Amino acid sequence: MHPSRGEVVNRGGRSGTRPIIARAMLRARTFLPRQDLGRVHRGEPMIRLRLCTLVCSLALLNCGGPDESEKTTSAPDESTAETKAAPADAGPPVRGDWLVIHALADPENLNPLTSNDAGASAVLGWIFPTLVRIDQNTLTLEPLLASALPDVSGNHLTYTYRLREDVSFSDGTPLTAEDLVFTLKAIRHPIVNAAPQRNYYDSVADAAVVDPHTVRISLGEVYFLNDWMLGGIAPIPRAYYDPENLLDGISVAELNHWDELEPAKKERAQRFAKAFNEGFNRRPLGPGALVLEDPARDYVTGEKIELRHRAGYFAPGQPLLGDPWVDRVVYRVINDFDAALAALKAGKIDFMGLRPVQYLKQTGDPRFGERIVKHVDRAGSYTYIGWNQKRAIFSDKRLRQALSHLVDKRNVCDKLLLGLADPVESPIYPGRPEFNSGLAPWAFDPARAQALLAEAGWSDSNGDGILDKEVDGERVPLRFEIVSNSGNDDRRNLGLVVVDEFKRAGIDASFRAIDWSILLEKVKSFDYDAVILGWTNSGTIPPDLFQIWHSSQAVAGGSNHISFKNDEVDGLLEAYRVEFDAAERKRLYDRVQEILYDEQPYTWVYAPKSLTAYDRRFQGVTWYPTGATQEPEWWVPVASQKYR
Repeated sequence: MHPSRGEVVNRGGRSGTRPIIARAMLRARTFLPRQDLGRVHRGEPMIRLRLCTLVCSLALLNCGGPDESEKTTSAPDESTAETKAAPADAGPPVRGDWLVIHALADPENLNPLTSNDAGASAVLGWIFPTLVRIDQNTLTLEPLLASALPDVSGNHLTYTYRLREDVSFSDGTPLTAEDLVFTLKAIRHPIVNAAPQRNYYDSVADAAVVDPHTVRISLGEVYFLNDWMLGGIAPIPRAYYDPENLLDGISVAELNHWDELEPAKKERAQRFAKAFNEGFNRRPLGPGALVLEDPARDYVTGEKIELRHRAGYFAPGQPLLGDPWVDRVVYRVINDFDAALAALKAGKIDFMGLRPVQYLKQTGDPRFGERIVKHVDRAGSYTYIGWNQKRAIFSDKRLRQALSHLVDKRNVCDKLLLGLADPVESPIYPGRPEFNSGLAPWAFDPARAQALLAEAGWSDSNGDGILDKEVDGERVPLRFEIVSNSGNDDRRNLGLVVVDEFKRAGIDASFRAIDWSILLEKVKSFDYDAVILGWTNSGTIPPDLFQIWHSSQAVAGGSNHISFKNDEVDGLLEAYRVEFDAAERKRLYDRVQEILYDEQPYTWVYAPKSLTAYDRRFQGVTWYPTGATQEPEWWVPVASQKYR
């Protein structure tokens, strides 16, 4: 999963989570809350490494579900006109023009393994295709950089991938088996900053080159998602990312046993990790059809990221294999939704996610509809308030339960989000069979909240109107700050509403919006009290909650940033990963959801609709049953092309 900033995240997309998974698991496009960049869902032709990514802004996620169109009809009047089809087909697709996409913020970085937000995932999806892709119609896996689906041993402990022999990186270097093995070394390297991805590859025991285009991956234990996870690997070039060949002679197996690595090898591996973590944040190089040709010119912080089509891609004219019809894809960074909408109306951007008020109230002008298409779908993401359990006051679940009883989710969805969101109680996508439909809506119940607070020992002992309690020998007020990312008005409004309700209950809470990059650093280092964020999730492939909820992930830089630890949940998550029986997996996850529901480590608040708008000059815009679109399929007739 990827954190979400609250923008438009395309589920399907480019390569979903960088290893498919991820994006498949979203695609995502993802930044910890992936910035606005993140919100655009590309189809998911490729999968990404991460199942979950933080979403910076909620708005643009196009993760639609099967009910989307149904929901659209229930939306306010404008919905019918707004969702009418794009212009009729104007002949066969042709190459040319640019696609300019709104990004709410800069991505965390553009290192293909260490970034973990939806915005980065969106950009990198164009540059780093994966071994296999997900067919958005059938949800089956199809080869992409691999020449065929892998050979899998009967015990599911060996996967053999054969790479296409006509693939090269954008510097002209051929893709070989050595690059795939190197990629696995980098992922499994314990001090490479790739913790969110690494957990999906815990079962990888070793990887070996069989011949120049064949790799055999050995697993220490089975993992039912390996078809997606291993297939979701996006190979990176060894010669570029490790020019000194520092990992030469060091195997994946040795990196898995870091403490036993001989000193000379460890010294080289440490030098590699330092260079990899610090040296490639703005200059990605992969085998994709688009490139960041000149980072100094094409990546301008706070302004744009411009990707250009390159010659020599192995699948020319095949958008489902990652070759877009447009010559350039530009992410235009505008840290304000109102300004972004003005840019869309002025023709300066082509594709953006809308806030509910924009979708319903600010885009009804007939002139808007003449040039812009609006689309609503179910988003593969949810917004939550996370309670940092490294803060002593939040270690008591009665307090967390009380706080959740003070959040009126229905009112938030109806009033703040104008009916374009649904309350949520679980981290699992509601359309998935693993979703526990037996969880009752968590009631907005201030009286019950007061009772829980009293039970937990909170009272106004000094009559100052603020509850207090003795904690670790000291009387402390019930006071905390909620933070979220600036530029996301929906999250800011949510923060202000809940703070107001908390104050009515005698809780001295406050809300503060801060820059996305600063927020990410705070989250990674547990340096906050409570946070409003979002995660992307997906109905495309089975969920795996390990990344977010296993106690092993409650480390600096890990995705369990609230430090939730529960032995029973750990055991269930581990058992789920090695279970091939779908019914048993559902039983395990039903129990996980019951525990999370009772513990309320998050207050799950809402799943926003994916509200998008795009320029009508684009043809070939397909919204798949998953709610995703695949931008590589978008094209513009020659007569309508805007950029040459």
